[in-house]
Amino acid sequence: MSSHLPPGVEVVSTPPDAAARIMDGAEARTIRVTLPPGDPGAPPHRHPGPVFGYVTQGEILFELEGQAPRVIKAGDSVFEPGGDVIHIQGANNLPDAQSQLVVTMFAPPGTPILTVVGDEEMAERRHLRVPRP
Repeated sequence: MSSHLPPGVEVVSTPPDAAARIMDGAEARTIRVTLPPGDPGAPPHRHPGPVFGYVTQGEILFELEGQAPRVIKAGDSVFEPGGDVIHIQGANNLPDAQSQLVVTMFAPPGTPILTVVGDEEMAERRHLRVPRP
């Protein structure tokens, strides 16, 4: 498929079952997240629909419920299924430089970009966290 693209155009990633997660009637929202040096990012939260992203600058310490925490760097892509899955962490991994990612979220119109998850629910779902390798 990539061999038919014009020069300078490349497919960065294609998550295997991502398209099936986009609900009928969803709107596409493109969001830029800019994190100052060492910023811990948003507290644990959920997104109303799937999120496809690309790190444009720096490094993000990324942790999604059911996956081990990992560092995604400029040029890397990321996928979140949204819905019930908790986005535990999306911190700037660099203490001395800004990091940034651009994401496209598919969600029902009018829904919030994220909903913060409380400490009690995080404790109840602690068994779903995967330790960092």
